Amino acid sequence: MAGHSKWANIKHRKARQDAVRGKAWSKCSKAIMVAAKQGGPDPDANLTLRYAIIEAKAANMPKDTIERAIKKGAGLSGGADFEAIRYEGYGAGGVAVIVDALTDNRNRTAPEIRSTFSKHAGNLGATGCVAFMFDSRGVITLDEAAATEDQLMEIALDAGADDVALDDGVWTVTTDPTAFIDVKSAIDDAGLEALSAEVSMIPSNTSEVSSGDARTVMKLVESLEDLDDVQKVYVNIELTDDQLAELG
Repeated sequence: MAGHSKWANIKHRKARQDAVRGKAWSKCSKAIMVAAKQGGPDPDANLTLRYAIIEAKAANMPKDTIERAIKKGAGLSGGADFEAIRYEGYGAGGVAVIVDALTDNRNRTAPEIRSTFSKHAGNLGATGCVAFMFDSRGVITLDEAAATEDQLMEIALDAGADDVALDDGVWTVTTDPTAFIDVKSAIDDAGLEALSAEVSMIPSNTSEVSSGDARTVMKLVESLEDLDDVQKVYVNIELTDDQLAELG
């Protein structure tokens, strides 16, 4: 999990910057609307909506903004008709890339994603070409100062977490997706503040690449995330400490 932990740190630092720009809130709102439209407005009966709300709260989205998105998605206030689409491909150095998008026009989204891959030495592949390299996992991160190792281990593992790891000042708690809600609730009930909480796609094996390819892959990830229709980007890159330092 060490490689994932380092990658998670980059993701979450970027996520905090996105929140300042408002992009994270926009993506969270869209995810909430789609979940509410497809499964109803009650998070207790709609697990996908509950996941989306947890991610929105981790991005510090205001409660009233979350509630408006739920109402809009449930059809109480109108709204666009979005569909979820997953794209797969390869970045520089053969790094596997998964892109999850929510779009109201796939004829717009697919060419944008294909063009972005091409501009950054990547290739968009067929459905299923890299998904087998990833596993769905719950991932919760906390600042190192939020809890001691013994405290967090007791809370998380007792609630059903699989692993607790510390890397670069960030605790990473991983769970099976079915235990994610219980573990997140236990952490909240203990008064610990999470930096992020999501059900993510974690690589079962990682790819080591040159520093040049690492920079190119990161540019691809950032460019994909900047697209309005893209919700999440997952890669199986393994970054060394030196590469992390270069990337800042």
